Amino acid sequence: MPAARILVADDDQRLLHSLTTLLMQQGHDVTSALGGKAACEQLSANAFDLAMVDLRMPEVDGFEVMSHAAMVQPDCGIIVVSGETSFTAVSRALRRGAQDYIKKPFDPDELLATLGAALDKQSLLRDHASIQQRLEKSEALHRYIVNSSPDIVFMLDNEGRFCFVNSKIETLLGYSSSELNGTHFRHIIDEQDVIRGVYALRDINVTAENPRTLEVRLKTRGSRKANRHFEITAFPIDHETWPLAADFNAYASGRKARFYGTARDVTERKEAEAFINFQAYHDLLTRLPNRALFKDRLNLAITQARRNEQNLAVMFLDLDRFKVINDTLGHAMGDRLLQAVTQRLEQCLRKGDTLSRFGGDEFTLLLPAIASHEDARRIAKKLIEALRAPFQLGEQEVFVGVSIGIALFPDAGDSLDQLIQNADIAMYHVKARGKDGYRFFTKAMSIDTANRLSLERDLRQALDNNELRVFYQPQVCANTGLVVGLEALVRWQHPERGLLYPRDFLPLAEETKLIVDLSEQVLAQACQQVNQWILDDHMDLRLAVNLSPIQVEHPKFVENLIKQLHDHNFPPQNLEIEITENVIMNDLEQISQKLRQLANLGIRIAIDDFGTGYSSLNYIHNLPIHTLKVDQSFVRGIRGGEGDACIVNAIVAMAHGLKLDIVAEGVETDAQLAYLKNLGCHQVQGFFYGPAQPAEAITRLLNQQRVRAVV
Repeated sequence: MPAARILVADDDQRLLHSLTTLLMQQGHDVTSALGGKAACEQLSANAFDLAMVDLRMPEVDGFEVMSHAAMVQPDCGIIVVSGETSFTAVSRALRRGAQDYIKKPFDPDELLATLGAALDKQSLLRDHASIQQRLEKSEALHRYIVNSSPDIVFMLDNEGRFCFVNSKIETLLGYSSSELNGTHFRHIIDEQDVIRGVYALRDINVTAENPRTLEVRLKTRGSRKANRHFEITAFPIDHETWPLAADFNAYASGRKARFYGTARDVTERKEAEAFINFQAYHDLLTRLPNRALFKDRLNLAITQARRNEQNLAVMFLDLDRFKVINDTLGHAMGDRLLQAVTQRLEQCLRKGDTLSRFGGDEFTLLLPAIASHEDARRIAKKLIEALRAPFQLGEQEVFVGVSIGIALFPDAGDSLDQLIQNADIAMYHVKARGKDGYRFFTKAMSIDTANRLSLERDLRQALDNNELRVFYQPQVCANTGLVVGLEALVRWQHPERGLLYPRDFLPLAEETKLIVDLSEQVLAQACQQVNQWILDDHMDLRLAVNLSPIQVEHPKFVENLIKQLHDHNFPPQNLEIEITENVIMNDLEQISQKLRQLANLGIRIAIDDFGTGYSSLNYIHNLPIHTLKVDQSFVRGIRGGEGDACIVNAIVAMAHGLKLDIVAEGVETDAQLAYLKNLGCHQVQGFFYGPAQPAEAITRLLNQQRVRAVV
């Protein structure tokens, strides 16, 4: 990255110092400004290549700084680094001229990459401006017709044949002057531009004082790239004012030179213009249309659909599990994955469809002029199937899925914003129901969205009013049939809606960060109840609890968990916490340290939904993991034979090799139980032994088990 003069403005001294230090380490000349007022003073006094500005600053905010910069230093690029992420703020910043928007807390690699892209763009614009200036200055020298001219200088006879051409044509196009003299200009001009060239020579309005200038493509010969862009300036020669033109008739069968012109190579300028235009309307990583171009095409498609009384569909696509892969393997691998995903998606499209990268791992797809829902449904299934096969990133094989929301015009909206927003809403409903699927937007979804605020209010009241209930699903020894553990599962006894299951409120709890308080209440109830069963002569009974990523990633996670166990006098060796692979891989180093602290206290660690995320034998081998829970989707594959159960076979065999316990989830049939027992699966849970039940039912179950044991 080339060194640049950068102004950093923020009202947070600590963040200001951190960002300044990071940029100075990259070799940049950095000036820091504590607050917007100081930033404006620096902009007035000094020249900068780029400014990185916070939005929320006292006295003078980031928007005012941007306005001041536009007045005093219009060439200074702006990057917003702010914790303000509302759509209104981001949109306003971009409208004010911000080149990019980085969310606090920022990732250093992402920030430097964004900075590099901004500086590259400014450099490209400066280069483009420089080329334009050189071309304008050289225009005054177009009459300079010696062989040392940087341009091709030529003369044509009345029929359009070369009478003279300087040696520059050999450098630029590969032709020698001698071979072109006497040949028609059609010989080197692109066929599609010949008619324009002929018209220019015949235009009676063209004179020496009013020459004709046009851009054409000229052919090259030999190993050079075909077709370079030239700016041709030509006009007829007045033999009265320049009688020497008759001397240039040696190669034209006695004909006099009739036209004079110059040809300037503007290929680099055209390529720069094309690149700038491409960059304005495309995503440079995937080469797909960006948000701006997608909206332009959608607006046009809506107009045509309305005029022709047709349907169209807008799809909103969000990749599943991309963040885990990106954070685990690095942003470079994440970029390669996005490019590979793009290639597969493009193979599913019809001619006329528009796939765009909307941002991050989100894509939008426009399907114009569709006949019915089935057209959109068929393409959605095709997209999902296309991403189902693994992606090979170096030595890593990774899996991603896609959640697709679909909005149809005019049923799901008759404007650009409505269609995109409703497709987005439908996509989030797919996420809430397990990801990797598609859904059409319905009015009921809009109602659900409107009810989110009331549901959030009710959930906060539920936490205050102790409306949450803990149900328990037995974990049973596959050989003895005895209950050895209980998984705590939350239910919400809503005062108006009745008993709600986790799928009805946990996604909202995660989004609103209420999941931490909710989980603490569930753990408190479970510890208190299970401790009673332990004291009631079930000393080895194990309590299994699911922990959310937000809980585990909290800096005081270990401290808070130990305090809860101490407050309820719950024995640590009877607790097993269940976390997913994705939680571990999000921050392997920190999570590893926390798990070792808990394992040292006797707490058991289980990996939930094993095999559905990013699996790595390395972390399984090196971390204090005691149990693997086989996801119920794999258990369903057991049909009484071994043909559909290869994944279960592999997981159980691996667990045996690593001396880990196995719990199979979702066991529902005798055939599944028999198959798992034969494999050597230690424990099972599922509807075969009944659904999750309240504490009263579990008490009866444990008492019956104790009676059977005595008999």
